[in-house]
Formats: sequence, C-alpha cells, structure tokens
Amino acid sequence: MAPSPESKLRADTNPEVALRRIVAGCHADLLKYRAAVLKSARPNGIHQTRVALRRLRAAFGVFRGAVHGPAVRALAAEAKWLARECGPARDLQVFLTETVTDVPPLVKRIGNRLAEVHLQHTRAALSGARFAAFDRALAGFAAKPPPAPSGARLDAFATGVLDAHHAKAIRRARKLEQFDIERLHRLRIAIKKLRYAATYFGPAFAPGRVKPYIDATARLQGALGALNDRAVAAQVLADLATAARPKEDVALLLKVLAKQAASGEKRRRRRLERAWAAFRKTGRFWRRA
Repeated sequence: MAPSPESKLRADTNPEVALRRIVAGCHADLLKYRAAVLKSARPNGIHQTRVALRRLRAAFGVFRGAVHGPAVRALAAEAKWLARECGPARDLQVFLTETVTDVPPLVKRIGNRLAEVHLQHTRAALSGARFAAFDRALAGFAAKPPPAPSGARLDAFATGVLDAHHAKAIRRARKLEQFDIERLHRLRIAIKKLRYAATYFGPAFAPGRVKPYIDATARLQGALGALNDRAVAAQVLADLATAARPKEDVALLLKVLAKQAASGEKRRRRRLERAWAAFRKTGRFWRRA
C-alpha cells in the first residue's frame, strides 16, 4: 500500500505545500474509486469515493488559514456537491446491510431497484462535464509550484488550528446527556473535522502521542454515527415507500424496520458517554505534557 500524503509531511513543511500534497493524494483516491463506481455496482466504490471527497473538504477547511481565496472555495463547494450526489446510494446500502437485519424479500427487491437508480445518478455525476472541470481544477491546484520560502512551519500552524477545533468540540458537547438528534449531528461534524485535522497534522508531532488522540476521536465519531443512523434511516424508509409499486404493499414491513432502526437508544447513548469520557482523558498531542 502506498504511503498516505500526510505521512510524507514534517514539522518544518510549509503549510501550503502540505495542503497541495494532501489534495494530490485525495485526488488520486477520488479517480481510483470513481473508476470502480463506473465499472462495478459494488458499494465499496461509492463509499470510498465519498471518503475521498470528505477528506478533500476537510483539508480545504483546516488549511483555510494558510491557503484561501475564490479558487479554494470553489473546489470545496464542488467536493461538497459531488459528495451529496453520492449520498443516497451509500445511505441506502448502509441502511439495508448495517442499520437493520432480516430485511424482507419484498423490501430487498424494492431496495435493489432503488439502488440501481441511485447508482446511475451517481455515475452521471462522476462522468459529466461538471466533474471533468472539477478534475482539471484539482490537478491544477495540486501541481502549483511551491511558494517561496517564508519560514512558515506546519507544526506552528497546526497548533492553532487544532486548539480551535478541539475547543469547538468541547463547547459543542456541553450537557451532552440532553442532546437531541440535531445537536448530536453538529457534534459529530465537529468531531469529524477534528479527526481529519489531527490526521493531517499528526506527522508534524511525536508519533507516540498522536495515535491515541486519533483513536479516541475515531471511537467518538463512530458512537455519534450510530446515533445519526436513526435520522438517515427515516429518509431511506421514505424513499423505499415512494419506490414501491402500487401492488407492493410494504407499509407494515417498513414500519417494522423503522421500529428496529430506532431501537437500542440507551445502549447507543451509553456507548457515546464512554467514548466521550475516554476522549476527554486523552492528551492533546500538539501540546507538551
């Protein structure tokens, strides 16, 4: 497996150089998994395509203080658009294979038809003129020559960014036990951004202190994601109901699946509380002990 672009970064890497290297790596992943989506119906291609797009958006966000302007904002906006186009296909797949179990055959047939519609929609987005323009813009951004030496260092830049994202996550989690689904969603987004920032900036710091922090954010993001699956399930169930043909009476079957998707609230909340407690105990690797 080829090393990730951030693994090649160092403490003294210029932040702008770091961003362009990361974008180059994300772009390569995007093209790799796009090719998989265009030639295969396997769900992993769409999933990994979305991951590459999320990483791109996160990179543009965390490096905003070093590289900004209309071109960067346009690239971030296009990555957001493309990820949204891939979303329904992935949400359906997660619902049918992870969120619920023992899916009735009739629902599976409807799901398969809907999955084909979503796949064709995703392929259209990944092969149209808009994607081609995005592809060229990403390549041009990543290939831009490095800036003149300025003394800017990745570790110094990262410290301020990580402090800000960590503090935002702490603020978002106040009175966590009282959170509704919308506030949990906002916290999940904050933790996701923090995890990506830690991953990108980690090579600028001592490796032994970085991994525990990233692992803690990953567990926390997973716990929040399990709760967020309920909100996603409601939309998928509505889509399945709409996709059913007049003679396909699935109302009762979908009601059963909806109940199943909503179950386990207390267990998921306990998992979140444990993950949050572990995260709070984990040292910030960018700050000396």
